[in-house]
Amino acid sequence: MIPYADFTYFVLLLYVAVPTVILGLFGRAGWRWALLVTTLMLIVQYHDVLHLRKHFPVSEIWLVLAFALWQWLIVRGFSAAGARAGWLFYCAIALSLLPLALTKLIPLVSPKTQFGFLGISYVTFRALDIVFCLRDGVIVRPGALDLFMFLFFFPTISAGPIDRYRRFVSDWRKTRSRAEFLTDADFAVHHFFRGLFYKFIVAALIEQHWLNPAARSGSLTALVSYMYAYTFYLFFDFAGYSAFAISISYLFGIHTPENFDRPFLARNIRDFWNRWHITLSFWFRDHVYMRFLLAAGRGKWFKSMHTAAILGYFLAFGLMGLWHGIEPHYIVYGLYQATLLSGFHIFSSWKKHWRGGPLWNAFALFITFNAVCFGMLIFSGRIGTPPMAQPPLPKSAASSSSDL
Repeated sequence: MIPYADFTYFVLLLYVAVPTVILGLFGRAGWRWALLVTTLMLIVQYHDVLHLRKHFPVSEIWLVLAFALWQWLIVRGFSAAGARAGWLFYCAIALSLLPLALTKLIPLVSPKTQFGFLGISYVTFRALDIVFCLRDGVIVRPGALDLFMFLFFFPTISAGPIDRYRRFVSDWRKTRSRAEFLTDADFAVHHFFRGLFYKFIVAALIEQHWLNPAARSGSLTALVSYMYAYTFYLFFDFAGYSAFAISISYLFGIHTPENFDRPFLARNIRDFWNRWHITLSFWFRDHVYMRFLLAAGRGKWFKSMHTAAILGYFLAFGLMGLWHGIEPHYIVYGLYQATLLSGFHIFSSWKKHWRGGPLWNAFALFITFNAVCFGMLIFSGRIGTPPMAQPPLPKSAASSSSDL
């Protein structure tokens, strides 16, 4: 079952939300209730049967539990060994990434093999966050329940937003008063209706009246139209999904961070990535880009830190492209974003103290918006493909956990 994708899922949410509201009004919607609901929702959501081999069916929930056990053993072993930097840290990172790597590589070797589960990409990032935090010494080893809830908290499991362990666990273990619950519930209602408007009205209209018609034509004009349609569709679909996830999270007292902040008002590509899929871009910034810069600075790998910054962009966004998928257009998309960020880094270093006026700001917004839209066209894989008589539904946030 794909979260927030159809009427059936929202009916299921009613059975969760109503008792949560009742318990919350009496100050009883605490961590035990969140744990119980998450466990039940996982059982319902991952009830499909997968075929690891032709004659080897297995329920999807067992893969989820096996993944949880695997990550718990890694965290426990890494912590017991002192959570030190060096080869031990890199081994823990590699082992945490192994299930995700197998999910992407096994189908290439054995196309009929079904492996992995919806949301494994996002859950893997949460698991890596714990390893990074243990290595930095900013957390102690999580308990089994804390780790399980952080990895699989049901509102955000399939496509984020990507929370951080230190922030999440403080919310989950907190006992809310009735007044605090009402504040969270008010926030949840606003985000829920925003999600309805974004995903099921705006995104649906764009898809029906703009995106699909543009996909049926092979002209250059239609391709340009598709580029803008796909960009807006992707935003409203994913921002709608994120609004639903944040809404339900707040109902359980988990203040999941925002994922979008008016991204099309960005005046440069760096500003855009501070506004678009914020939890993902900040994850790569903190755990890949900044760590690379710190290591380069301490080791004096380059004569100029500008060189380190540019290589850091290609490392971070190259990995982001691979995380989306191993198809060429995802890799090109990552390299394209790294090129834009490197170009802006050079420009901003050259014009460090220069300030533009209103006309320049408008021009910068226009250029940034169109550069972003072309990147989304690359991401869509539409370039070079023939027109489709009946275009398939574009991959949404909920239906493709690793493609956004």
